[in-house]
Amino acid sequence: MPPRGRGPVDGTPEVTDPGAADGPARTVVLVDPAERVFAGHYPGFPIFPGVCVIEYARLSALATLPEPGDRWTLAAIESTRFVSPVFPGDTLTTELTWKRAEDGDAWRCKAVSSTDRGRSAQITLRFAPRGDR
Repeated sequence: MPPRGRGPVDGTPEVTDPGAADGPARTVVLVDPAERVFAGHYPGFPIFPGVCVIEYARLSALATLPEPGDRWTLAAIESTRFVSPVFPGDTLTTELTWKRAEDGDAWRCKAVSSTDRGRSAQITLRFAPRGDR
């Protein structure tokens, strides 16, 4: 796993399936009720912020890149659709499908995040070599 800087989440996704040419990679992370974002996000009815779901998808993508290494960086969040909320104590599973971008230099990652209640978000991320944003 690449080193993390300070970000909006406290946990680290665990790769449960690195994926293959014919199937998605998978990660899992427990959304700890002690996550610092819960203190101010709907006190009394905490919901994990969407930006944090995106961050876990980004960290999951970095952990499962088809070409591992520190040369890759998030170049764009191409699309995001939130389907259902994520609550404290949920286990967030992310399935990641990788495809080479049309330009041939970048990678596109389609991430589907789910909890035990079903799909929570669909996110498309674009990764490019550092310096090629």
